[in-house]
Amino acid sequence: MKNILLIFIGGGLGSLARYGVARTFISWSSIFPFGTLTANILACLILGLLSGWATLSNSTSIPDYRAFIAVGFCGGFSTFSTFSNETIQLFISDRWIEAFLNVFVSLLLCFVATFAGLWLGRQLIVF
Repeated sequence: MKNILLIFIGGGLGSLARYGVARTFISWSSIFPFGTLTANILACLILGLLSGWATLSNSTSIPDYRAFIAVGFCGGFSTFSTFSNETIQLFISDRWIEAFLNVFVSLLLCFVATFAGLWLGRQLIVF
């Protein structure tokens, strides 16, 4: 039951953060889906940080952190469905370059962010 509550709260906070990021980039949304890209990159970085930290940590709270941050917050914050829809909309609008750029940049930067997070998480063992 505790995990369900942690996921619920984390997911709500992640969704609110996602909304905030989307609102920040709303004026650029007609040019490129920067809000979705930013949210997904940040979620990958956060998830990488948690994973990197968890691999070397002796904390007994790792399952709680995973439920709250990885499943809840990052699940609510990142959005593959929006990424997919925005990419399809670019294709439908004959904006092929932007669509392929969105796929390439999203994959590349999300992988880089996850790797950087893993590395940072392993460097920053705090507790």
